[in-house]
Amino acid sequence: MPRVSEYLNAKVFRLKPNKRDALHLSRLGKVHMAVFGPSGHKLVGFLVSRPDVVGMIKRPDVFVALDSLERVEGGYKVSSMETGTDAAARKRLGIDWDSCVMWTGMDARTVSGRQLGYVNDASFTAPQGDVESFYVGDGSVSQSLVGSLEIPARLLRGYEHGCMLVENEASAGSLSGGVAAKAGAGYAKAKIQGKEMARKADAAASDAVDKGSLALGKALGSAKRALAPQEKKPAKGKGSGNAQGAAKAVGKQARKASGMFGAFMDEYKKASK
Repeated sequence: MPRVSEYLNAKVFRLKPNKRDALHLSRLGKVHMAVFGPSGHKLVGFLVSRPDVVGMIKRPDVFVALDSLERVEGGYKVSSMETGTDAAARKRLGIDWDSCVMWTGMDARTVSGRQLGYVNDASFTAPQGDVESFYVGDGSVSQSLVGSLEIPARLLRGYEHGCMLVENEASAGSLSGGVAAKAGAGYAKAKIQGKEMARKADAAASDAVDKGSLALGKALGSAKRALAPQEKKPAKGKGSGNAQGAAKAVGKQARKASGMFGAFMDEYKKASK
């Protein structure tokens, strides 16, 4: 079953006629964000970032419907720009764009308030896009050892206060990937062991991951403030002081105003370079 992570950063091509009226592929851009329908249970497509014009002028992202992406050598191609992208694709799919959700990077918690980590992946059927499971981790070195917590889509309750809300039983789910997960350890035990193993891991590798997590977390924090300027800034010296805390992203619900949407995506792309 395909996963969102298999598409992220992949090159996307479009069909374009050449001088001889034959069709050839030209680059459209790169996948950088997955878009889910209003209920959150269905992957409807991806946002594709396009190269800057002459390396300077920014161009808006293109929404490409999942069912319009076909695997080709070196990435994916859009089967039809006319019906598979932007407004035409949204109309064909019958989705309310302002109510769509982007789960990737969003914190996940149970209805009782237990923090589980942040959403880093999802498995789904293609080309229908029905989500089978979401995957939640802490974004640190230990995740590669422990793996991600697998949450069946049936346990999804929805979006609430900047978080993915899931049923309480999600915290008792199984782990997917990682050394400890493959050994069949329970979630809580494996997570503790994984963190201990991570502290003993190679310092250079640890620093590289932590710095990347901090950069992303910091940028997404800036995006959150752009999305909600009325929120008070934390007192000096407070806030997350480690990679795990910084790695938790704010996520984004697309019902926000378009200007806010742009602010979030700008910050995300800066952190992803």
